[in-house]
Amino acid sequence: MLTSLKNPKVAAVARLRKDAARERERSFLVEGAQGISEALEREPPGVVALLVADPLDPLAVRASQRGVDVSHASQDVLRKLTSTVTPQGIVGVAPYLDVDLSAVPHSDPSCVTVLHEVRDPGNAGTVIRSADAAGASAVVFTTSSVDVYNPKTVRASAGSLFHLPVVRGVPTAEAIESLRGAGFRIFAMDVDGSENLYGLDLGGPVAFVFGNEAHGLPQEVVRLADATVRVPHAGRAESLNLAAAATVCMFEWARRRVGKGAALEALIAAAAHDIRSPLTAMKGFGYVLEKRWQQLDDDQRDLMLRGIVHDADRMDQIVRLLVDAARVAAGSFELFPDQTDVADVVIAIAELLGRDPEHPPVVWSGDPGPYFVDAARLKTTLLSFEEALAWWAGEGATTIAAERRDGNLHVWASRAGATIDAAGAEALFVPRKPGTGAGSKIGLYVARAVAETQGGRAWAEVDGATLSFHLELPLPR
Repeated sequence: MLTSLKNPKVAAVARLRKDAARERERSFLVEGAQGISEALEREPPGVVALLVADPLDPLAVRASQRGVDVSHASQDVLRKLTSTVTPQGIVGVAPYLDVDLSAVPHSDPSCVTVLHEVRDPGNAGTVIRSADAAGASAVVFTTSSVDVYNPKTVRASAGSLFHLPVVRGVPTAEAIESLRGAGFRIFAMDVDGSENLYGLDLGGPVAFVFGNEAHGLPQEVVRLADATVRVPHAGRAESLNLAAAATVCMFEWARRRVGKGAALEALIAAAAHDIRSPLTAMKGFGYVLEKRWQQLDDDQRDLMLRGIVHDADRMDQIVRLLVDAARVAAGSFELFPDQTDVADVVIAIAELLGRDPEHPPVVWSGDPGPYFVDAARLKTTLLSFEEALAWWAGEGATTIAAERRDGNLHVWASRAGATIDAAGAEALFVPRKPGTGAGSKIGLYVARAVAETQGGRAWAEVDGATLSFHLELPLPR
């Protein structure tokens, strides 16, 4: 067992905590089971030596079987080699694995994140981890950013450092010039950016450039970009944490690159399921009216005819959603904005839903406008909100309100008695397979897609027992 920091093997590992030694040896430390496990998945293994507290640890055994030099070390030695308060009893030595900028994949789709003067190692490691999870192509650490091999950066990456290309030590201007030459469009991320991320064309190879946690990007870097882009957010927070903003950008890119054909296929399957129920009811009512008209009294006929109208409205809503989804996927979505009184839209919705005796009453509140928006798409979105509230909140009437906020139209619908939490509400915006829970499988998904196509957004909130769905659309200035 290795028990002394003066042991040559231990001393050689300990030196790698310093930048100069890492550069000289072109090796770095990997702390903890997660990073070691991911390193061992590489071929050849991403670590060349291990120091472990338990030589029978499965990772130690696996490493030995793969030809890695494994040494038994005391807990005290391991504690002094690591930068964590509670070390996990395993430390590895890995050779440098960064690549040249020319090796960055630039096929379509391709996404690269460039870090300029990013100094926090935790942020930098989280960006690597998010890039890996989003399927991004690479992360570029410019000369002014934290060392990718800093132990805290390596630990925060949770093993993702071994999964995707990482470039280091390149001046920012050189990185941007090289990426642009390879066909990338360059987006400088700024809290006051002129472009909204959710309305941005993310087709083709793209590169997001992020600046210092406190100061952002300097103007000399901003001027090199094709556009400045902001991540819109609700609430009173001034901005997102750098790692959080980078994660949002990369996952928005990932969401857009999902095969449109597969997504549309899932939407069609979900819509077919949603249509089947009202269609079956209409056929049943029609059959009874045809065969037993004379035996039915006026109230029974009226009830069935109102049921047919209600189910026809329901089918019309689903078909409209499906058509809009197809147009968004095909890039042919068009708006038809006009001066719109939101109160009139809500009154029409209340009358429509009032044909269903089980639907909660709809109450209007707020500033009616007029607002220059597409009234038909606004109505479709609010109907999707209403249906979700009827299924997932169970107390009293639903309230629809609107106001002008920071140059945007903000409309929201809410109801008490929420039966899901915030995560469950957010999950409703994802198309669901037939047979997976109640309510529309596509309504909220299309509502969000249509909002984002307009440069707006749609989201859900759960505040105590109140469930709310929100729509924000930019208004002409």
